Parts: sequence; C-alpha cells; structure tokens
Amino acid sequence: MAAVLLFLDIDGPLIPFGGAAPYPVFDDGPGGSGDVGDEPGAANPLLGRIDPSLGPRLVALHCELVWASTWLDDANAVVAPRLGFPPLPLVDWPDPAEDTGTDTPAGLHWKTRPLLARAAGRPFVWVDDEITDVDRAWVSARHPEPACLYRVDHRTGLRDPDFVALRRWLARAVGVPGDR
Repeated sequence: MAAVLLFLDIDGPLIPFGGAAPYPVFDDGPGGSGDVGDEPGAANPLLGRIDPSLGPRLVALHCELVWASTWLDDANAVVAPRLGFPPLPLVDWPDPAEDTGTDTPAGLHWKTRPLLARAAGRPFVWVDDEITDVDRAWVSARHPEPACLYRVDHRTGLRDPDFVALRRWLARAVGVPGDR
C-alpha cells in the first residue's frame, strides 16, 4: 500500500494564534532569533512560534507529508527549513471560480474538495484548525479509503495529545506502527 498522505496546514496547527497566554518564541532561524533572512514571508512575526521539534514528530508518523496551506511556495521557502523538512509537495488550489461542484453542502470547507481530489483514493490524514463535521461527513460519503480529518486547536497548535491521537488512528485504520 502507498504511504498515507498527511495534508498539513500551517496557520493553527504549526503557528498557534488567538490564545490568551504569551506564546513561546523559538530561536531556530538561520540567523538566530527566528530570523530567516530575505526569503519570502521571512518578515512574518509569527514564524518564531513554529516549534522545530514538530518536524521530527511529524516525520515519525511515517506519512507522505504534503502542504495543505495558502502559504504555497512560502511553505517550502520559510516553514520547511524551520522544521527540518526538505521541500514538500504542495496542494494546487483551484481558482474558486472554477469550482463546479453541485453537491457542496453549506459549511463545507473550501479545501475539502481539492484535498479529496489530491488524495485520489489513497488513505489520508488532514491536519487543520478549521475542519468540521460537515467536512467529515462529506469525505466519508465519497472516499473509499480511510481518512482522518483531524482538527487542531488553533490556540495551542499541535501538542502531545494530538500526536497520540494521530498515531492511534494510523495504527488502527491503516496499520502504521506507532513506534518505528
């Protein structure tokens, strides 16, 4: 079986926002203090919130990582190096004007259709902070393989309990061992 796809959003899962407490700032950029130089997106003051320890933890899930974010090429230029990732594939978001779907229920996230198309029948995990039960039901009715639509709390980003839940789902649904 092909590796499970893991569609990864950035804002919310990797860059927490909207919480009451101050966020830690990680000194992980090439120039220190979160500075990544003149690369696109480098001026984003929230980049320092990306915990570099998340990179190895995501790799340890043994999935094929794919950016599912509106960061597009900036995801590889600015975010991937902070996590120790090589350039990852990007989801090619269609122009919203080109969406001809007639079975789109109210509340379906705009990413859901393109992610299902990108999965092309493969098992997948989608990690995002905007997933709803409408998305889960829509995917469940249209995707023949296991799919985990995992909502992360945007105020905290990915944390230990999230990794436990993802490893459990992967082990149960597709037989990916939790500790390789």
